[in-house]
Amino acid sequence: MKFADVLRRLDAYPRTLDDFSVRTVGGAAVTIMSTSIISLLIFLEFLNYMQPALNEELFVDTTRGHKLRINLDVTLHNLACNYISLDAMDSSGDTHLRVDHDIFKHRLDLKGEPLKETPIKEIVAVSPPNKNVTCGSCYGAEHNATHCCNTCEEVLDAYRLRKWNVQVDKIEQCKGKYKRTDEDAFKEGCRIQGHLEVNRMAGSFHFAPGKSFSIRQFHIHDFQFSNVKLSHTINHLSFGEKIEFAKTHPLDGLRVDVAETKSEMFNYYLKIVPTLYMRQRDGQPIYTNQFSVTRYRKDLTDRERGMPGIFFSYELSPLMVKYAQKHSSFGHFATNCCSIIGGVFTVAGILAVLLNNSWEAIQRKLDVGKLS
Repeated sequence: MKFADVLRRLDAYPRTLDDFSVRTVGGAAVTIMSTSIISLLIFLEFLNYMQPALNEELFVDTTRGHKLRINLDVTLHNLACNYISLDAMDSSGDTHLRVDHDIFKHRLDLKGEPLKETPIKEIVAVSPPNKNVTCGSCYGAEHNATHCCNTCEEVLDAYRLRKWNVQVDKIEQCKGKYKRTDEDAFKEGCRIQGHLEVNRMAGSFHFAPGKSFSIRQFHIHDFQFSNVKLSHTINHLSFGEKIEFAKTHPLDGLRVDVAETKSEMFNYYLKIVPTLYMRQRDGQPIYTNQFSVTRYRKDLTDRERGMPGIFFSYELSPLMVKYAQKHSSFGHFATNCCSIIGGVFTVAGILAVLLNNSWEAIQRKLDVGKLS
């Protein structure tokens, strides 16, 4: 027996002679349909192969060394920038009053359009002594002999730190300059942008009218307004870098309107989940945070206890979510393509046989009916 004859016996795909094959219209329709399906599925598989897969993993968070970055962009539509204080505190008792570092305030009109002046960064600091500049009196509230109060705000800040009452009409720096009325407060809006660096633990921050200070562990704002309308828009709020596919910024674009006669307290309770994102292109880890939010608003017009303001309270989850990008191998892609081709052709073959047998059965019944 020749070696070629041995190989022919191993042929799992014997060829049928053309004389014994029958081509039908139904078979041609099934072939066209199956080829189209195979082409579509292989194209979709190729698109999936070109895009990296995203693997998700959950584990205990042990990264407690770095700070928590709070990115914020909030617009208050009916309160001027000079009347807004941003304060932050955490569960350890660390408190930051009238935060202004890396925080920028933009003055707006009541329609939300920027006023014609460049955005400025508020800086609250004492004036150093200078031979060419007169050192203004702090009226007994100075910290030391070199402490100067050259503006009305510096005198008021010195008095607040001393926790003393101040009579503005007797302060030379405030005469003709210090005007604080309801009309001034509600003639403008304010957009506050920037970021905070806080300890990585539970805490809170808030926007509230009036200058803030602490007296005997009590947090106080020196405002005398009967009704404070705090319509606001959260343009952006996140705790780290923004990732499109994750819930790192669920409050973006939220607008809250308040009735003219209402004074309300807004509370946002945030549950923060630390997140690690590993990009495949450079392998650099990105530490960020996702969060969910529960909102609550309290009407203060009926002498309810509380302070008008926008309050954000947050706590961190002990678990971390890790997202890692990973490309599928070419072998996986080739295996899927073979599975698509084999599966579709097998099903198409079964369908073609069923159609052909059904058509032949119908033809036989018709023939029998004609003969009878």
